[in-house]
Amino acid sequence: MNADLNAVRAGLSRGWIEFLLSFRNGQELFGYLYMPILFVGMAITFDTVGLGDGEPVGAIVLSGGAAFFLVMLGVTTVCQVLANEREDGTLLRAKAVPRGLLGYTVAKSVHVATMSLTAMALIVVPGLLFVEDFGFQGWTDLVTLLWVCVLGMLALAPIGAILGSFITNPRVGLTLAMLPTIAIIMVSGLVLPFEFMPGWVQALGRTLPVYWLGLGVRSAMLPEAHAALELAGSWQLPQVAGVLAVWALGGLVVAQWVLRRMARRESGSRVQAAREEAMKRA
Repeated sequence: MNADLNAVRAGLSRGWIEFLLSFRNGQELFGYLYMPILFVGMAITFDTVGLGDGEPVGAIVLSGGAAFFLVMLGVTTVCQVLANEREDGTLLRAKAVPRGLLGYTVAKSVHVATMSLTAMALIVVPGLLFVEDFGFQGWTDLVTLLWVCVLGMLALAPIGAILGSFITNPRVGLTLAMLPTIAIIMVSGLVLPFEFMPGWVQALGRTLPVYWLGLGVRSAMLPEAHAALELAGSWQLPQVAGVLAVWALGGLVVAQWVLRRMARRESGSRVQAAREEAMKRA
């Protein structure tokens, strides 16, 4: 059997198992729930207050919150998991298996993709019930949301893996990793209106996957009339798919290269030293 194909199959299986096991972890369950509760609450509040002079403010807030949540899952969660597993020796064990790093990368991508779909369900279902003008205009919008979420997470997970590979102390490093993540979110129009940003910031944001992820999520969740408010006056779904696919494929290649370089520096003695340092911090 082809070694790469075997590694991919093992990674798919491992990623699904890790997803199922995450529901037994109270900390991960809290991570699933607190952002959906926060953004749904904000959207309902804005709808109740009646801001925006007829604009679907609550729906806009909730769609932006959904994209924000996906970015945090894809970048910071993967970054944290990789840093922790580097410290506890999981990455070293993956290195010892033939094509183990390929399977490891696939597993993490699958885990994060399934997490993203679960997170979106926790946002979309309450939004459909309680937020005005939020929802699907047809089954094609649901399909759009599904492929945007999966493709977006596959584009973001390698970024988190690359950041995590440079972290030696998971507790301090995660805080530092948050800085570039927040910066990317700020220049991608998820927090501040994109059209109010300087031209060079807009140009930078449009090269990043986060902008296209947000655009794809909005296309599935907001009324069709809202497309006229986007920079191009349309949802640009072919461009969304193309940019996210390029980032996903390129990120997978670069992440594997970075992980291999990092794994070559790992050894049993370094893992043991990291564990002893972690015990001191605890």
